[in-house]
Formats: sequence, C-alpha cells, structure tokens
Amino acid sequence: QVQLVESGGGLVQVGGSLRLSCSANRSIVVINPIGWYRQAPGKQRDFVALFTSDGIANYAASVKGRFSISRDNAKNTVYLEMNSLKPEDTAVYSCIAFWAGRVDWGRGTQVTVSE
Repeated sequence: QVQLVESGGGLVQVGGSLRLSCSANRSIVVINPIGWYRQAPGKQRDFVALFTSDGIANYAASVKGRFSISRDNAKNTVYLEMNSLKPEDTAVYSCIAFWAGRVDWGRGTQVTVSE
C-alpha cells in the first residue's frame, strides 16, 4: 500500500497561485500513474493531472496551460503548481497512485479560490 499525504492547500484570490505537495511513504520511482484529482462541493471527483503509465504528464482540458505537475523522486513527492486560479478551481484536491494492482488515495487538501 502507498500512503499519500497532501499539503499546500488554502485560500487564495482569483488569479493567484498555489503549489500542492503529495508525499508518499515509499519510493515513487516505479509508481505510475500517479497524480491528482479534485472534487468540488456537490460534484463528482474529476481528473486534474497525472503522470501516465509511461511517465508522461497529462492534464484535464480545464487546467491545461495553468497547472503543472512535477515530481521529485528523491523526496517521494509529486507536486501540482496551480496558476491563474479561478473560482471553479475550488475543490478538495487528492493524490492518487496506481501500484502493485492497487489504487491508493490521499485524504486531500482543500483549495478555495475567492472572488
């Protein structure tokens, strides 16, 4: 099992930026896909960005050009840099990892974008 802990969420104004972190309890060198989903109040959980099984960064259309996913394998951490934030980006952002036939989720971090 991969334990994932997100951090970096908070309250930010429209147009602002945040960087989220997802720290794993084991090496992520061989963990792909790994990345981010989000769930807004009253809505289903949606894909945001992840590294595919080939290690290629993939993004939802709604965040492409504004968000950037990166990883530091030495720190067992995946990041999500979010720029030009909009009110519709408000959600709980959760990390997801596919490994050894399992899908593991973090508990999430709240991002709120205010007008």
